[in-house]
Amino acid sequence: MSTIFLCHRKPDAERVERLGRELQHAGHTVWFDEWQINLGDSIVERVNQGLEGTSYLALCYSSSGLSAWVNREWMSTLHRQLSGEAVKILPILLSGGVQPPAILADIKYANLVNDWDKGVQELLRAIQ
Repeated sequence: MSTIFLCHRKPDAERVERLGRELQHAGHTVWFDEWQINLGDSIVERVNQGLEGTSYLALCYSSSGLSAWVNREWMSTLHRQLSGEAVKILPILLSGGVQPPAILADIKYANLVNDWDKGVQELLRAIQ
C-alpha cells in the first residue's frame, strides 16, 4: 500500500486526523505530524523523513489558509514530482470558499465539504 503525507494547518488537525484514520483503515500508511513527531524529536528532521518516504502528499486546504510551513511541504513535493520522482500531490478541500494554489488549479481536488464520504472515496481511487 501507499504512504500518504497529510499536509495541513493546525486549525484543521481534527478533520485531517479523521481523514488519516480512514486512509489507515483502507490499508495505507499515513504520515500525520501528531502521530509521527514525539517530544524531543527534531520537527524539521521528522517532516523531512516523512516527505522523503511518501508516495502521495495530501494537501489539505481550508478557509484557514496556507502557512509558510505548509507551502514548503507541498512546493518541495511539487518540485520532486516535476523532476520525475514518483510522488503525487492530491489537493483536498476541507472547507468552502477557498481556491487551491494557482499552480495547482488545473488538478482535480477531493471536496470533503459537500460530501465527506464521496470525497474520501475519490481520494482512495486516486491512490490505488
